[in-house]
Amino acid sequence: MPSLTRVPRSARKSSDDRRVEFERRVLSAVEDLLADGTPYTELAVQRIAAASGAARSTFYRYFPDKSSLLVRMAELATADLFAAAETWWRAEHTDEQAGVVAAIAAMISGFRAHRYLLLALSEVSAYDRAVARYWRTRVAGFAELVCTRLDAERAAGRVAPRLDPPSTALVLTSMVERTLTVAFASETGITDEELAASLGRAIWLVVYGDAQTTACPSS
Repeated sequence: MPSLTRVPRSARKSSDDRRVEFERRVLSAVEDLLADGTPYTELAVQRIAAASGAARSTFYRYFPDKSSLLVRMAELATADLFAAAETWWRAEHTDEQAGVVAAIAAMISGFRAHRYLLLALSEVSAYDRAVARYWRTRVAGFAELVCTRLDAERAAGRVAPRLDPPSTALVLTSMVERTLTVAFASETGITDEELAASLGRAIWLVVYGDAQTTACPSS
């Protein structure tokens, strides 16, 4: 006779499900603590564990140190931001400038939702090698996607022949990253809509603004 107290296998949470649930709780706890004005470097592991409803031993099972914690939290917090940007760079761009503005608006919305964590990421990556390595690698991977698209656009004649894909990808990626960091680090008085419109316009003009310009022949 089957046990009446045994939980069916299908009803049990897998280890992956438990990890995802735990990581989401930790992300929420860290962001709440940072929102109070506490610098990331001053957040004690015990305090983070308590705020996420976990034992310290459980916390260390998932995160051996605060660097690995910040890296994983950044992966969760930036997933939607990068997805919005990557979707636009892979699209056909038939909606022209409006399309990139919409993509930037989605990124800004995501940054605002996780601004305290992402500002902490920017700060800590300046001196923590593990965090800096993660962020450089993540941004470089995105820049490579941009570079590949710019190469294709130049080959198809949709951007100016003199556009250099590697350096342009670096400029665009750095421009977006720095602009969002500065915009959320202090009160600028600029609305999210204004920021999205200006940043989207800048990106569009850098890529396509001189596509129809023909260089004057040498005299």
